[in-house]
Amino acid sequence: MTPQHILVVGSGAREHAICWRLAREAGVVIVTCAPGNVLMKDVAETRPDVRATDLDALVSLARELRADLVVIGPEAPLVAGLADRLFEAGIRCFGPTASAAALEGSKAFCREVCRAAGVPMAAGRAFDSVPPAMDFAAALPEPLVVKADGLAGGKGVAICATLAEAEAAIRGAIDGGRFGNAGRRIVIEEYLEGREASAIAICDASTALLLPAARDHKRLGDGDSGPNTGGMGAYSPLEDIDAAALERIGRSIHQPVLAEMAARGVPFRGALFAGLMLTADGPRVLEFNARFGDPETQALMPRLDAPLGLLMAAAAEDRLAVAAASLGVIGTLLPVQAGSTVAVTLAARGYPDAPASGDPIDGIEDARAAGALVFGGALQRTLDGRPTTAGGRVMTVVGSGTDVVRAAERAYAAAELVHFEGRHMRSDIGRPALVAVGRGA
Repeated sequence: MTPQHILVVGSGAREHAICWRLAREAGVVIVTCAPGNVLMKDVAETRPDVRATDLDALVSLARELRADLVVIGPEAPLVAGLADRLFEAGIRCFGPTASAAALEGSKAFCREVCRAAGVPMAAGRAFDSVPPAMDFAAALPEPLVVKADGLAGGKGVAICATLAEAEAAIRGAIDGGRFGNAGRRIVIEEYLEGREASAIAICDASTALLLPAARDHKRLGDGDSGPNTGGMGAYSPLEDIDAAALERIGRSIHQPVLAEMAARGVPFRGALFAGLMLTADGPRVLEFNARFGDPETQALMPRLDAPLGLLMAAAAEDRLAVAAASLGVIGTLLPVQAGSTVAVTLAARGYPDAPASGDPIDGIEDARAAGALVFGGALQRTLDGRPTTAGGRVMTVVGSGTDVVRAAERAYAAAELVHFEGRHMRSDIGRPALVAVGRGA
């Protein structure tokens, strides 16, 4: 049964896209987002007084609203145990418990689960001191990859061209505290050649239903240059993952991980995001996230042709296979609408190192009038009602078309109508010929 009142936790463009999708679905009466953002008000009631990390306040809000379902967007409240608190309160929740969210919260745990489940990853190991880490790094060919074990906002990965660069990354994380506690333990991995892809599944303890594949671009600059970010854009579908390949990914990656987590007594219920490298030897897992991706979600919500709220509620109660059958879903792929989407991130000046706040924004309604979706992220309003930047990734502009080329044209035509000082966006999202191959992160 479709939940009537849904509480979405988070404030970014990902949560805006989820609210937009849920608000359009038959049977959904009210969508509330806590804290939400100023561009969401056309699709959700917002509660800016309740922070996404205030677990007590969120549980109280869910009770106050008599929410039929709580959807947890960001990783931090998942790792902190919000789902556990909601389950204890008898409130239905889409999102894994803290123990299950460790798939994202600890890259070392992710490697352990994948090894036990027989899921292929890059060769690598975890370390919490510099000397053994350097010994292992010296045995790997250059380049190599150094990752903070814990949550680092999508910026805890260093691709090191030389052993000297790797040493600087290792010492900066373990001894220098560059990523705080998240980097006191690190994972060192071999560098993989290929193209990255994102495969996200709606899961209960035993069933995984896959959304279309998408491709995110983490690097700040065109051609995958510059520092890692939280994500500068995404597109779907992919030219190198067809339906048969996506089904194989679900069978060889998502299902074994679900089975291994259940065997450990920590069943996973929520969105299981597999970040993949498509190598000459097949897909390899780079990481798992325990939630929908950002900006992949902004590209995927317009393509989904199934009732998201109903599926989330069913996943929370281990009824996903029954719900899928009731919808006529055959196999493991969720139905999608024809066409393509391209999502382009507009970031504040100084992003990612020192993003600015307070710059006035013009042209949002012009972009929407041009036929694009605009999902708000790091922005706010002044007392006179004018939107301004609030640091980080300010918004995502999404264009649709019969193919990726046309979708990119529409996304960029709309994005060019939005103006604020120092606005930064890549110009090659959805234009694969312009993007470098093989980043191994």
